Amino acid sequence: MNTGYTFSKDFLWGTATASFQVEGAAWEDGRGASIWDTFCRTPGKVAFGHTGDIATDQYHRYAEDVQLMRELGLGAYRFSVAWPRVFPEGHGTQNPKGFDYYNRLVDALLENGIQPAVTLFHWDLPQALQDAGGWPVRETALHFEAYARAVFDALGDRVKSWITLNEPWCASLLSHLIGQHAPGLQDEQLAYQSIHHLNLAHGIAMKVFRDGGYDGQIGTTLNLSTPRPATSRDEDVLAADRAADRDSRMFLDPLFGRGYPERHLAAVPRVKMPIHSGDMELIATPIDFIGMNYYNERAVAFDPEAPEQFRSAPAYYPVTHMEWPITPQGLYRQLHWVHEQTGGIPIYITENGCAQDDQLSAEGTRVHDTGRIDYLRSHFQVCAKAIQDGVPLKGYFLWSLIDNFEWAWGYTRRFGIVYCDYTDLRRVPKDSYYYYREVIAGHEPF
Repeated sequence: MNTGYTFSKDFLWGTATASFQVEGAAWEDGRGASIWDTFCRTPGKVAFGHTGDIATDQYHRYAEDVQLMRELGLGAYRFSVAWPRVFPEGHGTQNPKGFDYYNRLVDALLENGIQPAVTLFHWDLPQALQDAGGWPVRETALHFEAYARAVFDALGDRVKSWITLNEPWCASLLSHLIGQHAPGLQDEQLAYQSIHHLNLAHGIAMKVFRDGGYDGQIGTTLNLSTPRPATSRDEDVLAADRAADRDSRMFLDPLFGRGYPERHLAAVPRVKMPIHSGDMELIATPIDFIGMNYYNERAVAFDPEAPEQFRSAPAYYPVTHMEWPITPQGLYRQLHWVHEQTGGIPIYITENGCAQDDQLSAEGTRVHDTGRIDYLRSHFQVCAKAIQDGVPLKGYFLWSLIDNFEWAWGYTRRFGIVYCDYTDLRRVPKDSYYYYREVIAGHEPF
């Protein structure tokens, strides 16, 4: 598909990472333990017992990574602050050395013409807060207030783009119901309590930002599931709509004052949402933009025997190394859906990318990742088409700058456009790095 469209000069091109996945230095300069440090040491939870102790060592090598960003021509770098690095116990005493690191990183980015986009929470909850109950308890959301204010105070004079939470679906359902992420629980009631308290933490951070008069824009990032109906039959169309209730509307609708989807809560009457007076109004504090993390789309079909009358349906699409189907048209559909659901506010793709089984060339200086380039090109094309249609897509953050710790997969999956050799931590730009450079420079029209 060639849309004949070139992205506008003010379109924001970036890359994204997360603190636990890249920083390393897990036990240096006063950083406290996170739930992922614990999870990594729980037998059978993370591939090969891999940990984030070293990761890609960005804590020590950030200057080298910023130089790679500069040579790429990036407009922005999305990274997250590690809550236990700046508040080792999650609340109470701050860790100045933790803030020193983020000050150095922000300054280095700005000195190289790169806009920092900071995520407050990307899953590395302080273990001390988990020991006190974690996201299933309201106090964790209340502690988020002091944490958010401290980060805004420390970095807000230079950081003008903020994201409260990354993918609360993962920090609640994947972590407390499915059990694949830290803390690895499988308890439905605790999962739904976590949903509400994560949403509440978002609202609390929004109020802190608004009341504090900080300069800049602030929003949140969701990994929405908006499946397509397997057929055009009415029952499959309804099944696809119902499939979006738990995994999308439970997080998106409260942001826009629509509350939690009653149809879904009616399907799980055993679950009690721990809503207090004023919570929903706080969660609905207006945001400046919505962030979308998109990797794939699934198909669903009507199933009268299923709890909510839908089931996943097989499809023919090729898959990535994560076994995720490559579905760029799903991104096109989701961009339109999000535009319709959010009232026309700006949209940013805050993550999109592709895991491939990358191999260094024989001489060890190149990685020919043509599959990733094809993936990116197809997704850029539908972004361009959506913008032509009037969708207010303002920027794109590629996941990821560099290969890193891929959660329960450890270091066995590579998403980076820069190869990290985990034996010596050297960085090797992949072919996709050079391709993305050409896209950012405007040399690759769509």
